[in-house]
Amino acid sequence: MLDEEAAELCNAEKHERTDERKNYRSGHYQRKLLTTAGEVELSVPKLRLAPFETAIIERYKRRESSVEESLIEMYLAGVSVRRVEDVTELLWGSRVSASTVSSLNQKVYGKIEEWRNRPITGEYPYVFVDGIYLKRSWGGEMTSVSVLVAIGVAEDGYREILGACEGASESKECWRSFLVSLKERGLKGVRLFTSDKHLGFLESASEVFAETSSARI
Repeated sequence: MLDEEAAELCNAEKHERTDERKNYRSGHYQRKLLTTAGEVELSVPKLRLAPFETAIIERYKRRESSVEESLIEMYLAGVSVRRVEDVTELLWGSRVSASTVSSLNQKVYGKIEEWRNRPITGEYPYVFVDGIYLKRSWGGEMTSVSVLVAIGVAEDGYREILGACEGASESKECWRSFLVSLKERGLKGVRLFTSDKHLGFLESASEVFAETSSARI
């Protein structure tokens, strides 16, 4: 596939003489790629007049996307970074360093924060809110944290997760901060909140969205 791509960029096959030729080959260089089938070695074509930019594999990419996704899923599932190193060697025959796993996770955290702070466009007449308690590792100890979630129903009837926020509890302060962030991001047109009868939410909702009624399940 890489050789075919090089031929297309040159507008000529290897050793072919033609006036339409745009570039010339200059051998190959070797690079490794970690895939779910194990580590493979690639012979990447080199061109004389311009760098070979392949659309098949990103430049400098050392791991298949599915491998990177697996590394992230393992970490998010609670597998320690050191244990991820052992698992990758067992699965694919190549050990992925702890720094690589940490770097991938930092990219994911950046995307999560971008999603959490994205502008909310359109109107959501109905919004479901609730808090769930999950376990997380903090300073080597497992602690219980509250995750506040808001799911909006748009005017076309489709549901969308509007936001999620981690807090120490479902206190009024936590709920108020969460609702203020939703409003600042553009949440509008809410006619009805549906929630449990947690007092912290009811009090903060009446302040932040004073124009909206609240239904309790």
